[in-house]
Amino acid sequence: MDKTLIIAFGVSLLTVLAITPLVIKFAILIGATDKPNQRKVHQKVMPRLGGLAILIGVAAGYFTAGLHKQEVTGITVGALIIVILGILDDIYELSAKAKLAGQILAAFVIIETGLTIDLLNIPFIGKFELGLWAYPITLFWILAITNAINLIDGLDGLAAGISSIVILTVAVMAGINGNILILTLSVIILGSTFGFLFYNFNPAKIFMGDTGALFLGYSISVLSLLGLYKSVTLFSFIVPIIILGVPVFDTTFAIIRRIANKKPISAPDKGHLHHRLLSLGLSHKSTVLIIYLLSIIFSISAALFSTTTVWGAIAITFGLLLMLELIAEIIGLVHHKYRPILNVIKFIVGESLVKFSNKHR
Repeated sequence: MDKTLIIAFGVSLLTVLAITPLVIKFAILIGATDKPNQRKVHQKVMPRLGGLAILIGVAAGYFTAGLHKQEVTGITVGALIIVILGILDDIYELSAKAKLAGQILAAFVIIETGLTIDLLNIPFIGKFELGLWAYPITLFWILAITNAINLIDGLDGLAAGISSIVILTVAVMAGINGNILILTLSVIILGSTFGFLFYNFNPAKIFMGDTGALFLGYSISVLSLLGLYKSVTLFSFIVPIIILGVPVFDTTFAIIRRIANKKPISAPDKGHLHHRLLSLGLSHKSTVLIIYLLSIIFSISAALFSTTTVWGAIAITFGLLLMLELIAEIIGLVHHKYRPILNVIKFIVGESLVKFSNKHR
């Protein structure tokens, strides 16, 4: 790795380690705190402006790596909009509509720079020019990933750890493919997130809040867009989705759960992946580490997916989908009665046992 990248990583890491105690005091001073309620796991008031420390660390690495000399103004402006939005929400708790409006504004800044997905290449079928559809697809991509990270921010170190695994995977793949801009941005954000985890892992001294969750989600969405810039095959489009497997999985089943239970999609609940694992009797740390492991499985799968054949990619996709469905059914992610695959397995095994018993009478 280039010496500049190593220095930038170290600067980001050390900056966050040094600045976070000050951010903790500042958050308490201005009232940017998270109070316990029936949905939340923590039992005491916690400062929740940790994303500000992450941003300061990224800014330090940004200048150290010389990114201010490159054409990344649009990305920087979008990030500032997201961070300001997060800070306001951490202090004043903005409405969902206000937060969405701010995210759309940041996404439009990115789209205005020309960073869009314009062409889709589907194996066996051909290439499709997306035309005007490039704009809503890119907008949806940014909003979906930004909010997916925010939705998993429910336990000490969970969102920061998952984001670190995702960004590390992006950095490795960017390094292999020689994409220096993506690699540099990833390394800087990774250094900041690692530094923040020192204070955020259980028992946490500070939460990242919406400032951090939205910023990391936005950063990951932009990093993946840079990798998909302009022309993209269907399979390369799927790779970032696999890397983001945990938040995508949790968000998808949250939507299914709320529809199945006839609740608004935006309605909060205690049915997320980490809630269900905790309900099984797992400790806070064990739950987080298990979800880390699941995220690592996704990252390895994404790396294999990007280098395999078409049929290999199909096999990996099918295997991941089957694994996720079984996990959802076992832990009751939709409802304790939602067990279609398990019921089929139970039926097949039951029939086999009956036939075996009859044969050996």
